[in-house]
Formats: sequence, structure tokens, C-alpha cells
Amino acid sequence: MTLRPRPAHSLRMGLALAAVLCAVQPLGAQQPAPAPAQAPAPATPPGETVVARVNGEAITLADLAAAARDLPEELRGAPPQMLYPLLLDQLIAGKAVTAAARRAGLDQDEAVRARIRRAEEQELQQAWLSAEIASRITEDALRARYQQQVANRPAEEEVHARHILVPTESEARAALAEIRGGADFAEVAQRRSTGPGTREGGDLGFFKRSDMVPEFAEAAFALQPGQISENPVRSPFGWHVIKVEERRQATPPSFEEAAPQIRQQLLQAEVQAAVERARNAVTVERFNLDGSTPRATDSAEPPAPAAPPASRPAAAPTRR
Repeated sequence: MTLRPRPAHSLRMGLALAAVLCAVQPLGAQQPAPAPAQAPAPATPPGETVVARVNGEAITLADLAAAARDLPEELRGAPPQMLYPLLLDQLIAGKAVTAAARRAGLDQDEAVRARIRRAEEQELQQAWLSAEIASRITEDALRARYQQQVANRPAEEEVHARHILVPTESEARAALAEIRGGADFAEVAQRRSTGPGTREGGDLGFFKRSDMVPEFAEAAFALQPGQISENPVRSPFGWHVIKVEERRQATPPSFEEAAPQIRQQLLQAEVQAAVERARNAVTVERFNLDGSTPRATDSAEPPAPAAPPASRPAAAPTRR
């Protein structure tokens, strides 16, 4: 598992390669590989095979493979015999530019060195976090979280409803009058509604009470299958005429369905915990923005509010 996003320079390299590859031939086309040259078996592992040198600095086959992994997904399937020479040209050009920057003394420029230090810190942070949490994001951990948060959750009621959404109450009452006169709800919705699901006859599918704004949810969950709201319902979006098609008790999603969201939640929790462990292992000194030492009162906690007089009775709770 890795937390590292694809570097911006790799994306630019990928776009440049895409243009070159498209100019040569479609990615799906096959290009015959050159006949392999007769050579003795390499004495080094394949990944360490040197494929070029720039001022004596080696570029290996492993470097090419790493550059290929940074490409956009649609380019990774290109034949290596076509892709690797282009990547090698990119790596050679990159090392040549780096050498020119060193000759110009830019590696000693303080602003450049500061950016290098920031990049190094970011790489170290990513590497440490990845190593720290990799062993914690396991299937057993995901299943335990699923059982705790999802599988044992009480069933929640859902309704399947249609609606007609219009800007004014008069338009909503006109639509309601049509339906009471025998018009098909879905047909009126397609013709009059301006809200979600209009093309599907106002169909909103199944939803939970918490999925909708309170005004709409209260009206919808008060209806039984086949019933239509007696009066138009106003919400922040306009005026609704609501018809409930079905009601059901929603079953929890399967582990396979819930796993991606659980993984993301667990990842966020583990990252936060790892960062907290790292913070607790260091000594932190804070200063004012001008570099001066804060006064004792600057960092003091605000005083707690005074307790109410003992003789004053507690306020009675009010119903929402």
C-alpha cells in the first residue's frame, strides 16, 4: 500500500510520451521486437542492468521500470520495446539537465536546497506512514470494523417514492389536481417537474429518512405504498407532490459492498493515530510569529465559565 500520489513531473512525462506514441502508431498496434543481440548472461540481477550512463552516472533497467510505473495507466500497456527507448531518452535528458544545474551551482542555492529539504521530508513522511500502517490495514481489521459498525446495525426503514417538484404552490396544486383527476403520476412528473428523476417520472428510488431534507422526509415517511401527499409539501427546493411506491427495511450492505468505504475510514483513523504517536515522541517548542517566546498568559487555557448559583433552578428542557 502506498499513500504517495503520482508526481506532477511523471504526468507531464506521460503526456509527452502519449503524443509521441500516438504519432508513431496506436498503442494497440504490434511492432516487431528487434532481434536480440548475442551476449553473455548478465552477471548482475536484471533490474540492475545498466542501460545508459550520463557523465558516468548509471541508468538501470530498474530505473526504466520505475518510470514506466509512474506513467498514466493507458500508457503502461504499450510494448516495452517501444516504450522503454522513449523513457530512456527522458531519463537521459533529465540527468543532463540536473548536471547542468549542478554546474551552474544551483545545488548550493539556499532556496533550491530548502525545496529539496521539503521534498525529502515529504518523501520520508510518506514512507514512514506507509510502513507504519501497512500492517494494520488487513482484511481481519476490515472485517472486525464491518461487524462493529455495519453488520450489527439495526435495520433502517426506507421508502421508494416519486415526486413532482415545481417552484410555486399553485403549480403544485395544479399537478395534484391532474393526478386526482386520473392522470398518471409519472406522466405528470415528466411534463411538469423540474427536480431530480424527472425523466424517470419523478422516481427517486429508495432512500432513508436521513437522506432527505426534514420537510420532505417527514411527509414521505408518513405515507403508505400507493398514497399521494394530501397537500403540496414545501422544502428549500420548492413545492413537492409526493407518491410512495414501496416501503422496506433496509438490510446492511455486504462486506464486499462496504469494504471500500471501511478501508478509507480505517486508513484515515490509522494515519491520525500514527501522526499522534509521532507527535508524542518529540519535544515541541512554540514561538510567536515574530520569533519571540510566548508569555505564560498567551498559551494559558481560557478560564472555565463560572458555575451557576446553587439557588438557581436548572432550566426545563424544551421539545424541538
